[in-house]
Amino acid sequence: MQLDVLAIGVHPDDVELCASGVLMMEKNRGKKVGVVDLTRGELGTRGTPELRLAESAKAAAILGLDVRENLGMADGFFSIDEAHRRRLISVLRKYRPEIVLANALTDRHPDHGRAGHLIAESCFLSGLRKVETLDEQGQAQEAWRPKYVFHYIQDRYYTPSFVYDITPVFERKVAAIKAYSSQFFSTEYQENEPQTYISTPEFLGSIIGRLQMFGKMIGVPYAEGFISEKMIGIDNFDALVRKDT
Repeated sequence: MQLDVLAIGVHPDDVELCASGVLMMEKNRGKKVGVVDLTRGELGTRGTPELRLAESAKAAAILGLDVRENLGMADGFFSIDEAHRRRLISVLRKYRPEIVLANALTDRHPDHGRAGHLIAESCFLSGLRKVETLDEQGQAQEAWRPKYVFHYIQDRYYTPSFVYDITPVFERKVAAIKAYSSQFFSTEYQENEPQTYISTPEFLGSIIGRLQMFGKMIGVPYAEGFISEKMIGIDNFDALVRKDT
């Protein structure tokens, strides 16, 4: 299956927090969308890797994804090396996305920045035909380079290159985040585990507040922000959307 938009996150729930609104908006426009999680988030203080996978499947159903895959890299200890690049290149050539949404290039959690660079570098190398990879049937894969890689904004604030109005799907985005009841504040999760930076009610409030702040920039209730290292070009002014005129 070829995807129009592929969101990649180092931990299950990264995409839900930062880019799931865009995936749902694009899906509503008839696009094929998917998520690839690099790790199972097995170092998370709360929950288990198995529970995290179940939560990610629940979130995928809420988002209406066409595909979700977990690469099983080592949480906290994956590297930007040839083996990890080739693993990700194989996935990029499998799904052949036009646009990739990736982790932030620098952030509070070191996995985020490392993953952001791994994804960006793999997207470039995936376009080189002399980088040889095999598919799951052992067949040679053709080179493929996404047209754009956009990095979503995570814990640390950065000025976005652009923001995307997600107001119509905001409630579903919040529901997808709450599917990770072991990670974020939930009255359903009753395990006696330590409180963490992300499990307080205030954390989810801060996520919603940022969506509101990005939305305010273009005069809509909620938006997600992205950073592009590549210059974005347009061929007509109708491509520009600003609703606070």
